[in-house]
Amino acid sequence: MTTRPPLSPTGPPRFVVTARVPIAYFPENSKTAIQTPVPPAVHDATTGAFIADIRLPEGVRSSWQLVAAAPDNRTFLLSGWTGPHSALRFFRVRLSEDGRPGEPELVPGFEGEGNNPGTALALSPDATRLAHAAPVLGGGAKVTVVELATGARRDWTTRAFSMVLGLAWAPDGQRLALVAGGREVSVLDTTLPGSDLLAATRLVKPRKGLHLLESVAFTPEGDALVYSANHTIERLPLHEGAAPEVLAKVTLPRDASLGLRFSLDGTGRYLLHTHGWRFHRVDLHDGSAISMPIEVAAHPGEGMPPTAAW
Repeated sequence: MTTRPPLSPTGPPRFVVTARVPIAYFPENSKTAIQTPVPPAVHDATTGAFIADIRLPEGVRSSWQLVAAAPDNRTFLLSGWTGPHSALRFFRVRLSEDGRPGEPELVPGFEGEGNNPGTALALSPDATRLAHAAPVLGGGAKVTVVELATGARRDWTTRAFSMVLGLAWAPDGQRLALVAGGREVSVLDTTLPGSDLLAATRLVKPRKGLHLLESVAFTPEGDALVYSANHTIERLPLHEGAAPEVLAKVTLPRDASLGLRFSLDGTGRYLLHTHGWRFHRVDLHDGSAISMPIEVAAHPGEGMPPTAAW
């Protein structure tokens, strides 16, 4: 699979794209849920204000919770719900300078694994390929890379662990960082032959104590990783013997989960995560953070809160 130069960052992020799962309602005395579709949406990155809904491609009935961004803060990859017990579809959307979404571009051929929609999604820096992680039926994990234009794919599998929680492309478009089982961070070299996930990866962050690792990202230079260990954000250079550096400690309410999913912007400075119906923006240069409400047009405050990327 060919790689192109990464899309250029456009400065501090101006837009956030959110994705939500359909809202399930159970009529009285019914065990069957009625699913209310929810579209993905574009928001202002500094206020959380709603800008526009994103139109869904043909055959996709609602957004789903997997969303990823390219470094330019204009190109996004989304997952789409096609119906109960049906496979996910994936599509790319580009935003104009004022944040208005263009026509969705459906990825041909590639679908999620039916009732197993996956655990992580990443868009390559040149916005031409996706990386998707999902558990394997019977035990194990799979990472898939797909060409967005053709649907051509390549899979790596392992039974050493059952979950890939975080997935991120390097700027070179050849390496993938992944969080294995919530406890280890490894780097997959997609240029190596074979389909054995363990054989093609290099461990860079081993298990340590009870810390739950959940999200990971490459720095813009590609020489270090940023990851979350519980609610602490750390940076780890990729040269031998390097020690992690704490960039920020995120303060969240008591009801927050132990892990932390985040999206790192193209400049590598601004980190975004959500909790409930709020965006949280962290400046990794000084550790400062701001919080803003997530303004939505469709069914505000109902169903599961959205996931987000910038």
